[in-house]
Amino acid sequence: MRPVTLTTDRLVLRAVGPADTDAVYVAVQNPDIQRWTTIPSPYLPEHALTFTEQIVPDGWAQASMFGFGVFVTGGALVGVLGLTMRSLGMAEIGFWAAREHRGNGYMTEATLTACRWIFTEVGVDRVEWRAEVGNHASRAVAEHAGFTIEGTLRSAHNNKGVRRDCWVGSLLPSDLRLPSTAPYLPARS
Repeated sequence: MRPVTLTTDRLVLRAVGPADTDAVYVAVQNPDIQRWTTIPSPYLPEHALTFTEQIVPDGWAQASMFGFGVFVTGGALVGVLGLTMRSLGMAEIGFWAAREHRGNGYMTEATLTACRWIFTEVGVDRVEWRAEVGNHASRAVAEHAGFTIEGTLRSAHNNKGVRRDCWVGSLLPSDLRLPSTAPYLPARS
């Protein structure tokens, strides 16, 4: 699949490339990003280069991971968002935001935009969000985007060789008033 560009009134979501390597590297020096995500720590320039020149392009080419840089209109990198295909009709979302752009609703807006795209253009019927228990900033984005928090999974998250509990939530096309590609029959209570 070829990378796509998505826009809102405030944001541009597009695949990061070599021109974005330095901005990614600088943003990821933030200790919170290194603490709560599974990126390498310490995060070296070669990690940013591999991400922008190999991981993101390969994910798009193989339709296995759709990586977006999130930019404010005008060019500054707000953060990164990825949708990784996990099984037929199901993707997992992950994201981080640069410290100076937190608290503006950018990642919630980017999450909703990317989820609408993957539901309508890729045919995904469930986007799953997971975050290590305690990552309240990530959980706030997921909740503001309309994800239903489904619970806590024990030892389901491996962060830098340590197994940790994680929260899990989901967003369905119907949560955004969009049609599903397959019928959904919820369990009866």
